[in-house]
Amino acid sequence: MPALPRSHKDFKFISQFIDIEAIHQHSAHQLDEAIGPIAGKRNELDSTPNQSMTKIAIIGQGYVGLPLSLIFSEANITVFALDVDESKITQLKAGRSYIRHIQGDRVKQAVDEGTLIPTSDFTTIQQVEAVIICVPTPLDAHRQPDMSFVAQTGESIGPHLQKNSTVILESTAYPGATETLLLPILEATSGLTGGDDLHLAFSPEREDPGNPNSKVKIIPKLVGGLTPTCLEKAKALYEQVIDTVIPVSSCKVAEAAKLTENIFRSVNIALVNELKMIFAKMHIDIWEVVEAAKTKPFGYMPFYPGPGLGGHCIPIDPFYLSWKAKEMGVSTRFIELAGEINHHMPDYVISRLAEALNERGKPIKFSSILIVGMAYKKNVDDMRESPALVILDMIKKRGGIPAYYDPYIPKIPHTRKYPQWEGLQSIQWDPSQLKEFDAAIIVTAHDSVSYDNLIKAIPIIIDTRNALANNTTQTGQIWKA
Repeated sequence: MPALPRSHKDFKFISQFIDIEAIHQHSAHQLDEAIGPIAGKRNELDSTPNQSMTKIAIIGQGYVGLPLSLIFSEANITVFALDVDESKITQLKAGRSYIRHIQGDRVKQAVDEGTLIPTSDFTTIQQVEAVIICVPTPLDAHRQPDMSFVAQTGESIGPHLQKNSTVILESTAYPGATETLLLPILEATSGLTGGDDLHLAFSPEREDPGNPNSKVKIIPKLVGGLTPTCLEKAKALYEQVIDTVIPVSSCKVAEAAKLTENIFRSVNIALVNELKMIFAKMHIDIWEVVEAAKTKPFGYMPFYPGPGLGGHCIPIDPFYLSWKAKEMGVSTRFIELAGEINHHMPDYVISRLAEALNERGKPIKFSSILIVGMAYKKNVDDMRESPALVILDMIKKRGGIPAYYDPYIPKIPHTRKYPQWEGLQSIQWDPSQLKEFDAAIIVTAHDSVSYDNLIKAIPIIIDTRNALANNTTQTGQIWKA
């Protein structure tokens, strides 16, 4: 049987981007109104009846893969939770969670019931009907896409795929990666043909760690397939566990939608970061400006400045598109400018630190500096791409003596960019120990931190998150950055 044509001209396209933060702020009724017209068009797609899938594999058990594995397993679908990190597999088998906002009880129950099977054995893929790939897609040293984890995963699963298997990539990718990178690897290693006896799709993850309203089940899920049949297979799988699945015309559209969502945030954060530096020269508080501006009920939505971007999406995704655009001979000056502004925000933080210390007759060199918060966002234990690491390193290179406190990260794990900080431990939050520091930088404003203790103990505080907005202290102690 020949492969199905990869043209999608014979069915209608549905494509719309959903603002996740707006969804968090609206009621279920308003959400239904917003996506109802899109969902109603699903019936216009050519489709064939789909049987429910009962066994799947999810590759990568991190901040994306583990929540997804749990929601499928809790729907009584057997999930082989695959990861090459044996320490993760060991903890999952013991019914423990290594991600703070995921309860260990959920893991234990799923493992005990046999619906979650943690393993590093890729031969288990021979037993499943679908594979979902949730592996990292970082940037390399030259800030170009590193798709090696996706390629390696394709090589690992290909030999074990059965006829008519469905494979879905959830990792961030440049437009065309599913079809031009992953598909050839799967076809070469499995002997199957994409669109014929191998069903391939892309569905971008939309996790928001630390946000209590971010639940996999209720966040609308975009899905694009290699062919109409591929799309229907992937859509049917997700519809078993997710309330709203939104089909789009191709893998490329779904890939582009993911990048668009995060480029939108990156550009707007860069704008407010630039405004912060401009307004600081004018002695205007950017935080008060944003609060004032957001009272406008239309045409504006608030974004907030910070010490730099962190996490697995916003610092990375724009460069995936700009890299691909250059390949096509198209410049992305606007996107790259935003990336550069955000990338250099730690420099601004250090300049404010130097200015504050100079006013007290001290240089950064030989000064003890406490970084408050190593995670990339508050109330999570995730420090991927955290600007705190950059600031930590900059202080050290300028001869300062850095330390950090973070209740969520007791010890810095191995990182590819800053391996020299592996094993550094958080200080204890002890008032007498805090008094030993010349200055502190609030990089991440965790809710559990006692900022009163910080203010009483340390003479200079660089506040990058407006954490001390409501605090009245002696003039000159708190500097905003």
